[in-house]
Formats: sequence, C-alpha cells, structure tokens
Amino acid sequence: MTTRRDFIKKTTTGTAAVTLGSMVFPSWANARILGANDQINCAVIGIRSRGKAHVLAIHQDPNAKILYSCDVDDKILEEHNTWCKKHIGYVPKVEKDFRKVLEDKDVDAIFIATPEHWHAPMAIMGLQAGKHVYVEKPCSHNPYENDLLLAARNRYGKNVQMGNQQRSAKTSKMAIEDIKKGVIGNVFKGEAYYSNNRGSIGHGKLMDVPKTLDWELWQGPAPREDYRDNIHPYNWHWFRNWGTGEIHNNGTHEIDICRWALGVDLPETVTAFGGKYTYDDDWEYPDNQQVTYSFPGNKFITWTSHSRGIMKPERPGRGITIYGSKGVMELSRNFYKLYGLDGKLLKQEDEATISATLNTQGIGGLDVDHVANFFNAIRKDASLNSDIRDASVSTMLCHLGNMAYDAGHTIEIDTQTGKVLNSEKAMQSWKRDYENGWEPKL
Repeated sequence: MTTRRDFIKKTTTGTAAVTLGSMVFPSWANARILGANDQINCAVIGIRSRGKAHVLAIHQDPNAKILYSCDVDDKILEEHNTWCKKHIGYVPKVEKDFRKVLEDKDVDAIFIATPEHWHAPMAIMGLQAGKHVYVEKPCSHNPYENDLLLAARNRYGKNVQMGNQQRSAKTSKMAIEDIKKGVIGNVFKGEAYYSNNRGSIGHGKLMDVPKTLDWELWQGPAPREDYRDNIHPYNWHWFRNWGTGEIHNNGTHEIDICRWALGVDLPETVTAFGGKYTYDDDWEYPDNQQVTYSFPGNKFITWTSHSRGIMKPERPGRGITIYGSKGVMELSRNFYKLYGLDGKLLKQEDEATISATLNTQGIGGLDVDHVANFFNAIRKDASLNSDIRDASVSTMLCHLGNMAYDAGHTIEIDTQTGKVLNSEKAMQSWKRDYENGWEPKL
C-alpha cells in the first residue's frame, strides 16, 4: 500500500469543494470545534434497519444526541419516529434530503446506513461539509471511490470510521494480541465463512414509484432505472447498480478480521469460483462463492459464502478460523476460542454482551463499543479501531473477489495500488458509470 498511502499523504489540505447533485459545499463551512466533554450532535441517514443499531449505540452516550433521522421514504420515517419514541424516549427532527442535514452547522457527525452506492459519495460530502463520518461497510461501491474517499479524509481532516464493528470486540482484540505473542505459532491461513438461506427475489415488475419514496434521490449517483417491485427496501444488495453482493454485505466483516490476524495488506493473487445456483430470479451476483487470496510470506485467506443454502446445520452461520503452526483460533462477534493442533479447546473468552449475527440489523454490544471509540476519536483524538485508511483495504479485498469472479480466472494484483495486472475485463469494474451531475469529485 506504499504508493496509495504516499498519494494520500501528498494530497494537499485546502478548500476545494465537493460537487454532487448540483450542490456545492465550501470546505469546513459547517465545522464545530468540540471539547473533550461537549455534546456530539448526530444525524442518522438511512434508518430502516442498520440505522437503528446506530441510534441505540449513540443513545448509550449521555453526551450525544441525534438531531436528525434522515431517509428518502416517508413510510420508513413514520415507522422510525414511533420506534425512536419507544426506544430512546424522543423523536429527532425528520429530513428526507440528507444535503439539508449537511447544511446544519450544529450537526457534528453523520452515520451512513444507506444502500451501498451512496456510502462513499455521501461520506465525501459529509467530510467536505465539516462533519465526522461513521459509514457502514463497505465504504465504497468500487475501487475508484475507495481512493477518492481516502483522499477526502486526508484533505478535510475529520474522523472516518467504517462499521466493521468486530474491530472493537474485546475478545477479537485479545485474540490478535495472543497471535502477536506467538500463542498459535506462525499464522498462515484465515478462513472466513457465511451461510444463510435467503429466498428468491423473483423477477421485478415495473410499477409506479410509491408516493412516499423519493426515487430520484434514492438512486443518486447511480445511472437511472425504472422502479420495480423487488428493489426497495432491501434487495438492492443483489443488483450491481446499487449493491456489491454477499462478499461485501457480510464478507467484509470476516475477511477484515482474517486480514487483521494475519497482518497482511493487499494480496498478490485472487481466485474466485461460484455462481448463481438456486433460483431463477433477478439476483445478479453469485449466491454461492469461494474466493482465495494469496499474500506475500506464503499466507492466504479464503472466503466461503452460501447466501442461499446453509453450509452445515451444525456450524454457526458465520465466523473466522485462524490457523497457525502451533494451534488454531475460532473467532466470532461473540467469542474467541483457542485450540491446540489436536483440536482440544485450551481457552475460551466470551463478549459481555451478545451481538446479532444473521439478521439485517446486527444490533449488539459491539455497536456500542465501536461508536464509543468513534466518539472518543472526536473528543479526545483517540485512535480509531477501524480508521478508513485500514478499513478501505478490507473493502478492496472484497472488490477484488468480485473482480476475479467476473474475470473468470486468477487475477494478479499490484500490491502497491490494488490494480489488476493481467485482466482488462476485471479492471472494467475499477470505476462505475455515474448519473450525469452526480459523480463525486474532489
């Protein structure tokens, strides 16, 4: 990553504006300087599912307040207002257009839980407007946005944390420290897996846009498509125009922990197998997939996903296994287990609070810890557990998995830039097409 990091370091801090959707925000126009004990005012953008986990985590901080709930669907906003009254005791202000939220100088931090095609563009606009940013994984829809977001982070100087919340798990931190101490010897393999039993999404039928939904703003940077009945509010994950497939939707978490445990950066080669095997429907990504990443030092990571078919009835739905020359570690959001080479359990540590692993909200104690770390970075300049510079590398691995699948052969990677060296077809996915007037630019 030397080249990329050098590029970011050399990005000049200045007052350039980000333009997106015909709106321009002068740099730092809305920044508030916070002291160590000041209240942090937040806006949660995208509040149907994952955003609720953000709300609950923010609410745990007595000196944090949610000023805005933001979503493009009135129906979702109305439901969320009722939910907020019940779970946090008050109803934040409501806004459908996040750009108006960014104009409010009282907002210190934004939490982004929108469809993935909005993650990087919205994060960049938030930074340019002087806001700290907590962005759900993946932090980008394509590698081009990865680089752009990193450059924006460096230019505007605010904190950016990605929502791979297992980085804040006490048991995972303990496991990484044990690895550094040599408890399982020389680590060489990380195994990441996920299985679920998602049903068919059918074949979408054209229909009028619901009156409650701002379909234009929902699409934002993405090239325009007619509204169909199987996209909003969740199945966009499986369409290339807006989502990034299961490897990003869930694999980002497990692949990230494997990379952390092995101490690796970008891979040398990536091989992907898989396909769409279960239903005849509009799903555009593989629903079952195997990806192998090889790294310098003879280390490798595997990602195995069964989106539509449980892997093994007796096996947890997701997790990580780290292999070393002297032992094995099993990790999840909720525990750390250490085994000898003979398979004997030597040690087990559990999280104090259980986090959900397979539902769409993923609410749990790790959200509280991850958001607390984000707030400590804002107030006290503490180190982020998932600073966007490092988190973007794990996001890049997921992009490379999709690119290798599309290429249909093993791809060779420039470990300094992440670019594919031996496949023009794979590199066609480096940058997406944007709707006219909506492309993010520094």
